[in-house]
Amino acid sequence: MANSEKNFSFNHDTLFRYSKTDNFYFKPIKGGESEYKERYKKYLRDNKLFYKDIKHSTDKLILKRKRKVEKELKKAINDNTILFDFNQEFKLQSDVIYVSIIKGNADERTDYPTQKPEKLIDKIISSSSIEGDIVCDFFGGSGTTAAVSEKLNRKWICADLGKFAIHTTRKRIIEVQRDNKSKGTSYRPFELLNLGKYQREYFVYDSNEHSKLDQIKRLEKESQFEKLVLQAYEAQPMNNFRTFSGKKNLRMVSIGPVNQPTSRLQLEEIINECIAHKITKVDLLAFEYEMGLFPSICEDASDMGVDIDFKFIPNDVFDKRAVRKKEVQFYDVSYIEVKPIVKEKTLSIQLSDFKTFHNLDSLEKVSKSLNPGKNKVIVVEGKVIEVSKDKSGNVHQKVLTQKWIDWIDYWSVDFDFENRKELIRVKNEKTNDWEQKWTGNYIFDNEWQSFRTKSHPELELTTSPHSIKKEATKVVDIFGNDTMKVINVNMK
Repeated sequence: MANSEKNFSFNHDTLFRYSKTDNFYFKPIKGGESEYKERYKKYLRDNKLFYKDIKHSTDKLILKRKRKVEKELKKAINDNTILFDFNQEFKLQSDVIYVSIIKGNADERTDYPTQKPEKLIDKIISSSSIEGDIVCDFFGGSGTTAAVSEKLNRKWICADLGKFAIHTTRKRIIEVQRDNKSKGTSYRPFELLNLGKYQREYFVYDSNEHSKLDQIKRLEKESQFEKLVLQAYEAQPMNNFRTFSGKKNLRMVSIGPVNQPTSRLQLEEIINECIAHKITKVDLLAFEYEMGLFPSICEDASDMGVDIDFKFIPNDVFDKRAVRKKEVQFYDVSYIEVKPIVKEKTLSIQLSDFKTFHNLDSLEKVSKSLNPGKNKVIVVEGKVIEVSKDKSGNVHQKVLTQKWIDWIDYWSVDFDFENRKELIRVKNEKTNDWEQKWTGNYIFDNEWQSFRTKSHPELELTTSPHSIKKEATKVVDIFGNDTMKVINVNMK
């Protein structure tokens, strides 16, 4: 909207509509009353601009007309009456859609940088689909498409590469469901699936053959993967060990599998090799860890005199630029502490502690590079710290996460975990038929959840009572990272 000396002021975005064939659905819709209010406001602004150059005029006729028009326009906005050529029912929607920005106090506002107004997406979905259709958005962002589709009784598939985007969408859909429930409107459950392993597929050699050539190819792929991770971790490669690939700062480095979670069995092999070679310090790097692994495995290793530091391998290891500039940050796993409360054959779960050890940026590096009068928020050893430098060059630090609960944005409980297997459809290459296949994972059902919103910033720390078989608790921190803990509870 800013004025430009070299161009007209940019006052619109353009939407492009595509169809695979000429046989597509489209239904004209009528413009909404809020849209016309926006048009009245625009006319009022234009009117004020029209009279801007003559505001000091002494012509009584001009001043009288100016006051009359402004009065009529204000009345039209307040009374929702129709002026100009909108004399009867609202006209059909034109190809110019007036949409206001999302105001700071709006219920739909998520503070996501690319968020689109629900009214705009509503018009697109309403005109291009019918109830029960599937609406897909593969750059989901803040989840506006999914939320509007849910409200309009459409099925939806929403995907995004960013953890924060998925987390924002999840909270938003739950709010829509809660609103529907309060109104007595039906709503459906949704599933959250993690399909982000495609960057690792290059390093997986999958063959049904067992020839020497296949074994050589598999070993070559594994070696490439280990070199990539060790380079990003800035560790020195090492040979002659079964479970260790490198060494860094007097600590051995072990790397988990590329295509599956690191299991208890693999950890036991690491501990056994540590004992055999009198190794006491290990960094274990993995994309995923088996559910329910922590904190018991840490205690077992510690009892045997082995200090294992568990870290996640970030997707940045596949970014050559980030590796070259040494910008890849490996962060430690988080731990959840919960307290089961059994009463009258029911169970409630109380969230009692959450430990995280994120490191995003270096305090020393930021302190040196920060310009005077500027500040930056970083994460060091599980603390969110605001680093600022005054005009004299003095560096100040302020810890923003004072309590463990400050790290938590969302937590939920599945009171009957492992009752729903995650099934996918795969094509049988021999028969060319589609078959169901179990991925080895289970679907986490968010039966109970508490999360922060603008209107409700406080978290509930104890669930409502449920009857259970096996309980699983999931915590999502303020960066969108998931941590899960599974416990067995004997109900007498």
